[in-house]
Amino acid sequence: MQILLGTTNPAKVRMFEKWFQGYDVSFVTPRDLNIEAEPVENGADPRENARLKAEFYGRYADYVICNDSGLYFAALPLEDPRQPGLHIRTPQGKRLDDDEMIAYYSSLIGQLGGKVKAFYLDGFALKTPAGTLTYLDTMEEAEKKAFCMVAEPYPVRRPGWPLDSLSLMPDGETPFLQKDKPKEMFKLSTDKKTNPWLPFLLEGLGLEKQG
Repeated sequence: MQILLGTTNPAKVRMFEKWFQGYDVSFVTPRDLNIEAEPVENGADPRENARLKAEFYGRYADYVICNDSGLYFAALPLEDPRQPGLHIRTPQGKRLDDDEMIAYYSSLIGQLGGKVKAFYLDGFALKTPAGTLTYLDTMEEAEKKAFCMVAEPYPVRRPGWPLDSLSLMPDGETPFLQKDKPKEMFKLSTDKKTNPWLPFLLEGLGLEKQG
């Protein structure tokens, strides 16, 4: 089964490849298919944006997986214009590259005291010939994944996920990108008990029995 991943983020591609190790699937990206057009992401939450992307890319492939995330700082009210939310890479309407993101959020976290509690709210959409399925984290699931971010960047960089350089492990002290630590990140977990998105995707693709 060939699946189109609706992303150009190399870190996300590696994430899906790890999740589906051992399953009879292969992945392609819009770049692989020379798709230059981009979907309009004007949904109200990560699930809606993921659905919009999946339906857009569904014109090019039978099977499509799309993901969208919102980043939230506990120190800011949800309505605060500084809240990253769905616009992690485009705060204030300007699209930032990886280095610019690190600089922008390092400054914002510094304004908030140098260390903040944060969490991601994730949405997924799976398009198949049978239709489109969607998934959105509950707030309880999102808060379980809460972690700390700091103003001082760790020197290691992870292309595609620049904010990992500002993130700490659950102990609240260890830099996330310290040697050998990223493997512990729940986003890379293939354990269905700790990764709530994997069962959703496997069931939707009819692959749950393969594992």
